[in-house]
Amino acid sequence: MDDKVSNQNRRKLLQALGVGTVVAGAASITQPAQAASKLKTSAHIAILGSGLGGIAMANRLSNMLDGAKITIVDGKEEHNYQPGYTLVASGVWPVEKVRDRNADFHPSGITWVKEMVAEIDAPANTITTSGGQKIKYDYLVVATGLVMDWNLIEGMDLNAIGSNGLASVYPSPQAAAATWKAMQEYVSKGGQAVMTLPATALKCAGAPLKMTFMVCDRLKRAGMLDKAQVMFKSGVKNIFGVKAVNDNVLARWEEFGVKTDYESKLVGVDIGGRKAYFETPAGRVEQAYDFLHAVPPMRAPDAVKNSDLAWKEGPMAGGGWLEVDKATLQHKRYPNVFGIGDVNGTPRGKTAATVKKSAPLVAHHLVQTIAGQKPDQVFDGYTSCPMLIREGSAMLIEFDYDGKLIPSLPMIDPLQESYMAWLMKYRLLKPAYVAVLKGRV
Repeated sequence: MDDKVSNQNRRKLLQALGVGTVVAGAASITQPAQAASKLKTSAHIAILGSGLGGIAMANRLSNMLDGAKITIVDGKEEHNYQPGYTLVASGVWPVEKVRDRNADFHPSGITWVKEMVAEIDAPANTITTSGGQKIKYDYLVVATGLVMDWNLIEGMDLNAIGSNGLASVYPSPQAAAATWKAMQEYVSKGGQAVMTLPATALKCAGAPLKMTFMVCDRLKRAGMLDKAQVMFKSGVKNIFGVKAVNDNVLARWEEFGVKTDYESKLVGVDIGGRKAYFETPAGRVEQAYDFLHAVPPMRAPDAVKNSDLAWKEGPMAGGGWLEVDKATLQHKRYPNVFGIGDVNGTPRGKTAATVKKSAPLVAHHLVQTIAGQKPDQVFDGYTSCPMLIREGSAMLIEFDYDGKLIPSLPMIDPLQESYMAWLMKYRLLKPAYVAVLKGRV
């Protein structure tokens, strides 16, 4: 589908969103989520983290419980709209659009401990903060997000992003803005672009692909495609875990001449020399670049990884991910513990869309547990990726734990690019995100 989408289809899209259709983790802003009657309880619920998952849970639980003590533990004052980083890094949005304050979204009546969690003693129902405070809880919501292991890339310096062709959309709003600066400089001169994907689970696994598309788009718009080469180095044997999407993207990249290498892990960088180093089955390989988009290995935070809450065996153990039942998001060994968001050790689900879909279920299951009941709903692993193809066009890709495509809107083919999918990413998903934060959808 090209940019010329019929006005009728655009109206259908907006009408669907306006009456509450869930798309890419979005929904219309409706009334606050509340139980039919609040459950009376004096339970103390500690929420670790104040990203989308943590604050959404605080707002939902405040609406569903009467008398509960809710404590958020997180030292961060700034709230970042991370799904917008790719728009900042490709010059579509100003950086201010992804920066807010956590305090503006917290429900009234909660306690905010402005420190990071340092330790979790699950058998004792106790956490210790970075400042040494010990906090007892009756129920725990782990919403810590994940850690980017930049120290596993030798020579990496986050402060250097934006100079010498070094870029990364992941670390912060400032890094996203600096990445746009580096992209502009690269596009003006051409040369070798090297895009990377780590071998670990990662948040928004589509972001490295989006950045590749947007680099190609910027080169094309500048008339510089014939003076540039774009290379994508994946640490695994594919570029995306859903085969239909993987194959679709590769076919599109072929039109741009993007070269793809597999089982090639970024392990080092010489920033001044503009050289990257990759670990491959054949050994260590050096790659010169004019533009490098670095994506680090990712894992659970130390407080989770080093606790009894982490997976002890299986594919999730290496990253220290939270051991939750993938259907209920309740901890498999500690029934008073629930997980939401990137920290969960589930087959998929490190996107804001996953939090939007799972927050009502996790809140419901926690309230059921307080009431002495068992979780009775099943989460399907809903994940969404609005895949930027070029400015003005995107694909809306939605899928479940099994990698099955589960489109929300019948007028959007998940493997066809459209202006409608771009419109949602560009204009509609931030307001929907805020509604999720406030527990309204």
